[in-house]
Amino acid sequence: MIFKNIPKTKVLLALISLTITFFVWQQGLRDSLSRPSVSFDISQKEKEISELAVQSIPKNLKKFFITSDPVDEINNALSQVPFSELTERNKLIKVISSESNEYKIEKSLSKEFKNKNYKLLINEIEKKSSNNSYKPNSDKFDFFKNDRFLYHLISIKFDFDDSSLITKSFSSKMFIKILAIRLIPLLTILLGSILALKTLWKALSLKKFGWKDIKPLDLELIDMVLLIAGGFVVLGEVVSPIFSISLVEIFSKNISNELSQSLKIFFGYLFMAIPPLLIVYYQIKSLNGEFTFKKDYLQFNFLPIKDAIIQGIKGWLTIVPFVLLISLIMNSLIDNQNGSNPLLEIVLNNNNYLSFILLFITTTLLAPLFEEIIFRGILLPTLSINFGIILGIIVSAFIFALAHLSLGEMPALFVLGIGLGITRISSGSLFSSVIMHSLWNGLTFLNLFLLRT
Repeated sequence: MIFKNIPKTKVLLALISLTITFFVWQQGLRDSLSRPSVSFDISQKEKEISELAVQSIPKNLKKFFITSDPVDEINNALSQVPFSELTERNKLIKVISSESNEYKIEKSLSKEFKNKNYKLLINEIEKKSSNNSYKPNSDKFDFFKNDRFLYHLISIKFDFDDSSLITKSFSSKMFIKILAIRLIPLLTILLGSILALKTLWKALSLKKFGWKDIKPLDLELIDMVLLIAGGFVVLGEVVSPIFSISLVEIFSKNISNELSQSLKIFFGYLFMAIPPLLIVYYQIKSLNGEFTFKKDYLQFNFLPIKDAIIQGIKGWLTIVPFVLLISLIMNSLIDNQNGSNPLLEIVLNNNNYLSFILLFITTTLLAPLFEEIIFRGILLPTLSINFGIILGIIVSAFIFALAHLSLGEMPALFVLGIGLGITRISSGSLFSSVIMHSLWNGLTFLNLFLLRT
């Protein structure tokens, strides 16, 4: 029997944990389908930045950065979505930018908005639609100056000068943003493709992969079930949020919603990490009789640190083209993919710098370190010893993708997980896969940061 020498209590705990995990993950994946894809917002933000950068883009480069009017492109994209399903800001953009009678302004339209400033603007647009010669004082729209794109659209609608806000200097900054948004991914793909071809050629020439020795902890597969299902899911994803959310709500009554949201994510991640890391601690202690930080139980292999970092960078560059390719394939096969990680939207629309720092620490430091310890530090070596390296990488990558509870992003996360697994074993360093994971999250974070207007 498979459970012959395993205590019945351990088996029972594992079965209960697996059952709870099945229902939690099933519900999480189902809920992800109701979350909109952030790709729509990302595309729109890029077009907004293009419009704000127009006056600073050199004439000989305009055809490369702007193929058609960005405002028209935004309007057309918004037209594909039912008006009632748009955010209030997008409803306003649609009303302002639409030249047709599709959205003939009526007094009842202001009921679509809860924001009092949006309501006031709709009233002004209604006056304009009734009397084309109506021209309000631009001071009436000062409260929109924090949203430069919206203010720019209003200036076009009511024919007043916005150059005091959309300055040449600001427009130049927007152009630099567009350059970075377009060129960084292209350069990354180019370098990654060269590295991927070089690695593949080397592997085919040698007829083998350069796997390093694996030194897993002497754990059973049931220990993996207790770690992932029991620690990561039941205690980490189900029980811990009760405490973290309650803690933040107690101390966040007098702070902004953005900062409160970021604190919930930051402490939520900390509290989620504690149970599985405690399980790892006790598993190592039970095997060795003690736990000391001086011993490299998980093969972090920090030294030489330069080599470990280089391996992480190479792994990141090599996997980028494959992840983007699978994302493009999925986008071509499935229109309007839902299920984006809600954290992406939070970062994209965040305007509080302290909140940004907390989100940056969470996504580029805490998440990579914690997830690599669990998935590539414990799970992958154990699976590799039991089922072989290739199957170990595939299974650990699948569980890694599944654990993110985002059905739309699962294929891309699966490919990323395979890349992280290959880097972990080919480098012989868990630190290399942490660096690679951190770079991946960091590039995503940087892209979202640049897209803010």
